[in-house]
Amino acid sequence: MLAVPVYTTDGQRVGQMEVDPELLGGRVRPTLLKQAVVAYLDHQRQFSARTKSRSMVAGSTRKLYRQKGTGRARMGNIRTCVRRGGGRAFAKQAPFAHKTMPRGMRSLAWKNAVLAKLKTEDVLIVDGLTMSAPKTKALAGTLKKIGVDRGCVLATNGVERSLHLSGRNLPKTEVRPMLELNAYEILRRRKLVFTKPAFEAFLTRVSANA
Repeated sequence: MLAVPVYTTDGQRVGQMEVDPELLGGRVRPTLLKQAVVAYLDHQRQFSARTKSRSMVAGSTRKLYRQKGTGRARMGNIRTCVRRGGGRAFAKQAPFAHKTMPRGMRSLAWKNAVLAKLKTEDVLIVDGLTMSAPKTKALAGTLKKIGVDRGCVLATNGVERSLHLSGRNLPKTEVRPMLELNAYEILRRRKLVFTKPAFEAFLTRVSANA
């Protein structure tokens, strides 16, 4: 069993919660995590860069003048890449398809990313972290008290608007609903911080899919 420390908003450690690593894949799979990260970043690209090759530009394919006898350099049609207005020699084209991952692999990568953070002791739980109104200073103070001052992902149980607005202006800090996180977002930041309800929901989710 892997232990996850539980802190109060004042930075006091009040206990720990345990999670079975077998629920998260049993072992860290670097190849799977890399595949998930590459696929996610691939989907962030627009792939809108396109230029025309010589087959795409307008113009005749007729040879401009005869091959010999004119005294000039030999020349083909007007669309060749060496002429102004011609096509590009190596035109940029969008790929045929994005990289894809089966649903089972995506799910395992999500759990395996959490396992990787657990193995390096970079997962924390904060009990009682709720806000009735956005308070960036209060959230920054809480994160500093629990030793998270170099960037983190704060996972919440569902959409908590006040927490989201409080963390929006903190550098290298992202506040996301637990079920919306993916492997890339978990691995991107140094620390993974759960609210206690979010971690309980996480355990329920992985136990149901075991």
